[in-house]
Parts: sequence; C-alpha cells; structure tokens
Amino acid sequence: MRNISRKTGMAAAMLGISALVLTACGAAPEAAPSASGSAPAGASDFTGCIVSDSGGFDDRSFNQSSYEGLMQAKTDLGINVKQAESKAETDFGPNLNAMVKGGCDLTVTVGFLLSDETKKVAAANPDKHFAIVDDNAIDAKNVKPIIYDTAQASFLAGYLAAGMTETGKVATYGGLNIPTVSIFMDGYADGVAYYNEKKSTDVKVLGWDVDKQNGTIIGGFDDQGKGKNTTITFANEGADVIMPVAGPVGLGTMDAVKELNASGKNIKVIWVDADGFEALASGNEFVLSSVMKEMGKSVEDVVRSDVEGNFDSTPYVGTLENGGVALAPFHDFDSKVSDELKAELETLKADIISGAVKVKSDSSPKTK
Repeated sequence: MRNISRKTGMAAAMLGISALVLTACGAAPEAAPSASGSAPAGASDFTGCIVSDSGGFDDRSFNQSSYEGLMQAKTDLGINVKQAESKAETDFGPNLNAMVKGGCDLTVTVGFLLSDETKKVAAANPDKHFAIVDDNAIDAKNVKPIIYDTAQASFLAGYLAAGMTETGKVATYGGLNIPTVSIFMDGYADGVAYYNEKKSTDVKVLGWDVDKQNGTIIGGFDDQGKGKNTTITFANEGADVIMPVAGPVGLGTMDAVKELNASGKNIKVIWVDADGFEALASGNEFVLSSVMKEMGKSVEDVVRSDVEGNFDSTPYVGTLENGGVALAPFHDFDSKVSDELKAELETLKADIISGAVKVKSDSSPKTK
C-alpha cells in the first residue's frame, strides 16, 4: 500500500498578536453529569483557564474551538473558568502569569506561538498544570501537548476534492510555511494523488508542491485581502475546490467565492480546524466539507483527566481513530456527493485507521 512521507521545515513566528483581557467567567453552574454519570469529585474547586493567541476566541477556528471545549467542561463538570485574550505577542507572558496568580489549576494555551512563554511560566510554577494546543516542543512534567495528525483528515479532504472537481483542478494555500499548516497541505495534495492513482485521473493541485515543500504562502494570518486575491487567482487558473489553511485569512476566500459564484462560477471551499458550515457567519452554502481538529473535545478530555487526578505530560494526539481529527459532514452538498464517493471515503477512512493506507507527513506529530 502507499506510504506517503514528506519533509517540512519549521518556520518562524507569525504576526503580532493583541492586548490583555482577563475575565473570570463567573460562578460555576450546578455540576452536570459527567460521561461516567456524575461530576468528578472536587470539580467545583477546580479552575480551568485558557490563553488565546492572535486570533482571539471568536476566530471561527482553533482558538474558538479550544475555548468552547473549556466552556463545555464548565457546563459538564461544574469547574470554574478564566480566560485571557492576547492582543499582542508581548501579552503572552503577562496573560499566563495572570492565570497562575488567578489560581488556575490547569491553563490551556492555544497555538505554538505561546510555546516559549508556556515553557517559561510552567518551569517557574511546577505545581501548576498546563496544556498547549498545536505544539509538542515542551518536555516538562507539568505540560501536556495537545496535537493532531491532521494529515489523515486532510487526505480524505483531498480525495473528496478530486472526486468533486468539475475542472480537474483544486487548490490550497497557507498562512505560513510551518508544520501546523503544511501538514494540512501535505495531506490534501496526497489525497488528490491517491485519487488519481485509484481512478487513473490527473486532477491538478495548485498552491502546494509536496516534494518541494513550498507553494502559495500568504505570509501571515490576518490579511483577508490576500486571501481574497489568492482565491480569485486560483479560480482564474481553473481551480474549483479551494482549501485555505490560514485562519482568519480564509474569510477573504469566502468573500471571493461569494462574488465569483454570483458571477457564474461554481467554487467550493474546504474549511479547516472547525466545521466551517457551522462556524462561518456567511457563505456556508459554499462549504463542501471541513478538515476538523476536534479541539473542543480534546481540551475537555484533558481538563476532565486533570479534574479526576489523572494529569500527565503524555501528548494527546488526535487521529481519525480516536476522533481527534475528522472530515466534517457535507451539509448543503450532501445530495451532490455521490453515494459511491461517500462509500469510498468511508472505506478510505477505515483503511487509514487500520494502516492499510499509510498517510504520513514529516509534519505529523512525533511523540516523545
């Protein structure tokens, strides 16, 4: 069977992030039943906290999903919560220290940009627990990485895109050429290649060369105008399924697609991180599917484990098998995705889980 392994390099930091907003979210509600039937003992005395990166908690992406996971833990477990939304890179340290001083038992930091400050604050507070989403660079007993093998779900998305294109061209672009971005693009391009292999087709991928590990990179995560212009360029080159991997920049893709489709095009979007159909304020009807990192579920699982006294530093790795990554429902496109393609995707998912089809990017998580 096919073994797909690619190389990537770690790039530098993204963009300047934003100002401190520290909010205690009020008294905890009455403890709702947990998965085992009752709230864990001591949950009402436990404080779970979260620090965002630049996107903020309403980014319709990984900050929002992680935040919702903590809020769900508040509802399900009856814990107390606090939050700090970063507005500038210089806020990371103060926000983290504010969480520690605020009595947080577990603080979740969102995104690899917070890695250095998380490591520093965790080292200075060994009695406090931390979890960091999308980073596995910290080796400390009180820090739990929450990471995802998104290449697996992106492989399915690439196969789907290849099966749905009407032009024979699909596209993707990234915010920065960093592992948490390139892993999506690797999986997507490899999924298209697998479709071509199985179907003897020649669907082209614009925007990413897996072998060279480069392609269309915006250079950040906040310039929606660049996302819009890039999408228009891809459409003019014939791509009709586009996957932006650039956080809020992807909103520019949605603006472009709305305009392009109003003028007679038929462009479909594959969203990332969250289910775009559910998360986006408009343009949902053009979202074919999404490559989801189930950050809400994983954050709540890590919080629950800590509340129950089972915290450890072993990385949580989201996969298709444990439900940590997934291909979202087709929503408005459900009737347009053929039963044959749906069945092929289910078989492919099972084959990836079993190992019959090996999906591997060098950006895939490496556990210690």
